Amino acid sequence: MFKPIRGFTSLQRTPQTDLKLGSVLAFVAGAANAGGFLAVGQYTSHMTGILSSVTDHLVLGELTLALASLGAVLAFLLGAMTTAGLVNWGMRRELRSAYGLPLILETAALLVFGLFGAAIGFMTPIFLPLTVVLLCFIMGLQNAVITKISHATIRTTHVTGLVTDLGIELGKLVYVNRQPGAAPVRADRHRLRVHAQLIACFFLGGFAGALGFKHLGFVSTVPLALMLLLLVTRPVLDDWQRLRTS
Repeated sequence: MFKPIRGFTSLQRTPQTDLKLGSVLAFVAGAANAGGFLAVGQYTSHMTGILSSVTDHLVLGELTLALASLGAVLAFLLGAMTTAGLVNWGMRRELRSAYGLPLILETAALLVFGLFGAAIGFMTPIFLPLTVVLLCFIMGLQNAVITKISHATIRTTHVTGLVTDLGIELGKLVYVNRQPGAAPVRADRHRLRVHAQLIACFFLGGFAGALGFKHLGFVSTVPLALMLLLLVTRPVLDDWQRLRTS
């Protein structure tokens, strides 16, 4: 069962495995982002908008809201920092699961998000801001995973950049080369396919996440967590076996 997905988080990377992992993570990010909106009323992967809201709240004199938005940005930043720390720690110890360590933490965080979300109705003043911070941490954690693995060629929560890059390649694709002697403008069809696939996976994840949270509630976090856990189970078992026999 694990063999087909064994290479998704392995240390030996190829552009194909990077795209496969990125597609799964984009789906999870879309689902978590959509679920987060239904839970807390805001999207938590959009750091541009959240950082802009800090300035808006400051100008309007809404210091509490400005600090809350700043906390969300810092949580995203902490998530990315955590990924870098875990991956580098695992690489130094030659763990086969080095790239999977942040995903294990994300699995646990998604389940905690489900618990926080379920508790919002009981203690909104406490669990609502905690849920926002946790979701931003998850988004930073995950986006840094694929960014680090793919050397910044793939991102899963930064859809603005993906759509921009897709637009650039589409512009090249439809460009009419009429000037004789000039180097022709050619679209990178591989990059075009990569960006289109990641955007589609994010959209499908968001659609599935919205449906799941609407009809099933916060139990919808369980399939997402299991999806991530499945990606890292084999490398973790390999490390465990190696440590036992060493």
